[in-house]
Amino acid sequence: MTQLALVIDLNTCVGCHACVTSCKEWNTSGEAGPMVDRNPYAKSCLHCEDPPCVPVCPTGASYKRPEDGIVLVDYDKCIGCEYCSWACPYGAREIDEQQKVMKKCTLCVDRIYDETLPEAERKPVCVLSCPTSARIYGDIHDPESEASRAINESAGYQLMPEWSTNPANHYLPRRKVKITVHEEDLQRADNPLRKEDRGPRAPTSRTTLDDSTSW
Repeated sequence: MTQLALVIDLNTCVGCHACVTSCKEWNTSGEAGPMVDRNPYAKSCLHCEDPPCVPVCPTGASYKRPEDGIVLVDYDKCIGCEYCSWACPYGAREIDEQQKVMKKCTLCVDRIYDETLPEAERKPVCVLSCPTSARIYGDIHDPESEASRAINESAGYQLMPEWSTNPANHYLPRRKVKITVHEEDLQRADNPLRKEDRGPRAPTSRTTLDDSTSW
């Protein structure tokens, strides 16, 4: 069974928030999942394989798609009771004060299945906008996918596994990177200090500000 998810590489993430900005721009202007500003830097929905937000919903508005594992909210059924927000251990849901419904990450479901877009662009906008490629998108149940390989090769982990929600999104830990610096790399060809040594200097006999001013 397919389980689409994000894998975030903490070793290459620089904290630029390009993912947050692009997410808000796309989803506020698009058709799915507008985000409000009350808590824009809270955790993204992790699209749990056993999401606690689904069974507590009294109207069935919160649901998990069987075809791809994405957890969504049916706005026509949502009554804004916030039960799903209380049940989510990751703080992934917010109430939209204008529409009075719960909003969350949709994994850009309106993009990833849009056949009018080039195939390379059928990804969540946070993935496309990341300047360091720190966000990886794919089916984590497919051992050949880029997402699965990243998890297996770099010891990807889930957040708060003790809750037994089995979150689909994974994180790759920070890793020590060995950097070899050669001595010639430390020498600047255009060292400004060397240029000053070669340049003209002011006469030392001229009166300076320290000589003429009483501090």
